[in-house]
Amino acid sequence: MRILISGTTGYIARRLALQLLEDKHELVCCVRDLSRIPDEIEDNPLCSFIKVDFLKPESAEIPKDIDAAYYLIHSMSTGSEDFEDLERQCAQNFKNLVKPTECKQVIYLSGIVNDASLSKHLKSRLQVENTLKSVRYALTTFRAGIIVGSGSASFEIIRDIVEKLPFMITPKWLNTKTQPLAIRDVLNFLAGGLGKEELYNGAFDIYGPEILTYKEMLLQFAEVRGLKRYIVTLPVLTPKLSSYWLYFVTSTSFQLAAALVDSMKVEVIGKPSKINEIIGIKPMDYKTAVDLAFQKTEQNAVISSWKDAVSSGRFKDQLSKHIELPQFGCFTDERQKPVIDENFTLDKIWAIGGKNGWYSFNGLWKIRGYMDKLFGGVGLRRGRTSNTYLEAGDALDFWRVLYASKEEKRLLLFAEMRLPGEAWLEFKIVKGQLHQTAVFRPKGIWGRLYWYSVLPFHAFVFNGMLNALVKK
Repeated sequence: MRILISGTTGYIARRLALQLLEDKHELVCCVRDLSRIPDEIEDNPLCSFIKVDFLKPESAEIPKDIDAAYYLIHSMSTGSEDFEDLERQCAQNFKNLVKPTECKQVIYLSGIVNDASLSKHLKSRLQVENTLKSVRYALTTFRAGIIVGSGSASFEIIRDIVEKLPFMITPKWLNTKTQPLAIRDVLNFLAGGLGKEELYNGAFDIYGPEILTYKEMLLQFAEVRGLKRYIVTLPVLTPKLSSYWLYFVTSTSFQLAAALVDSMKVEVIGKPSKINEIIGIKPMDYKTAVDLAFQKTEQNAVISSWKDAVSSGRFKDQLSKHIELPQFGCFTDERQKPVIDENFTLDKIWAIGGKNGWYSFNGLWKIRGYMDKLFGGVGLRRGRTSNTYLEAGDALDFWRVLYASKEEKRLLLFAEMRLPGEAWLEFKIVKGQLHQTAVFRPKGIWGRLYWYSVLPFHAFVFNGMLNALVKK
């Protein structure tokens, strides 16, 4: 089959594409930015790529000869106040572009919406589902609750909480019940539902075999990790306080923390159906899903992460528009040093941040991360998805990767920390010299005061980092 995939660089779609390719389907992958095509599918002969922004569909051209399509676009991590209108508009534009094609089935991954008091995000998911319905094609909707897998928001947040807090005083929503589902099973449902006419124009809840509270999920997670944890729940934490608690303890943004708290207050129990028998799936239990997620993490084989979605950061447009350092109205700190071994230096650059640290005065980097978190920024807790690999769009502590090319010997980062201005950090090797350039474009007088206040630290922090990148 020839299949259209939206949200190609997203957490679900990136993994689903690999599974569909294993089944020998031909894929037409929609990306907003052609510079962000995932490396693992870029050179596959069964893949083609088209530039589409479903919020600006005027210039988009969808091939007419597609047999099916996946709608896998969500705005959970965006801080936009009008995300419901944006999601509805995006779904409507997708529908309008697909209707003239030969598409027979659209598959949509939504959230379980069986509770009468839905969160804003679950209401939006239901609105998207209703928007996607059409007489021109059949809509198949899979509704999932908590998804457990390496790199998923729920997995990473639970890991942050469990591994950092031996004793927890937690909000009352930890007693809310849900049915977690492994990412592997989600992908099997999505791939298995393709072309099955008995699923046309139907919505199906997909869920794991256990009903667990969030507290039980934390404790079972701790058991898998061999950790002893103690949890006390309090009825007094308001949603806002709960959001701050989640924000400061985990690597999530405050916007996502608030959205998660809003969703976690709602019980997510799936309605029974014959979907498991129709597709031939026996979903795995929660502990098995957690164990498999850690196997992927330990093998450095995490394909996608929620943190790498551009919507989780400050960029809302194409990263390729920002791959050159600005020249005007900026302060610049440029340092260079002869390279002894280019391969060694490139490997060190590509491994910077996360657990590897910044090679010089890591304590100061951590203090800067704590300060950023205190003022509502992302802090250092996002880390990085892979310890050795980087590509455009990846989150890297409180930076976003704008450009990464070992062939061109260049890595460009953009700061997503709270700043009175904008900041870039570039590493590139030119004619045997490593050039390390920090650029800051101030905003008003506070931006200028900020630059001069941190300037004294550059001498030893940036020099130390530069030396560590070239010395074996």
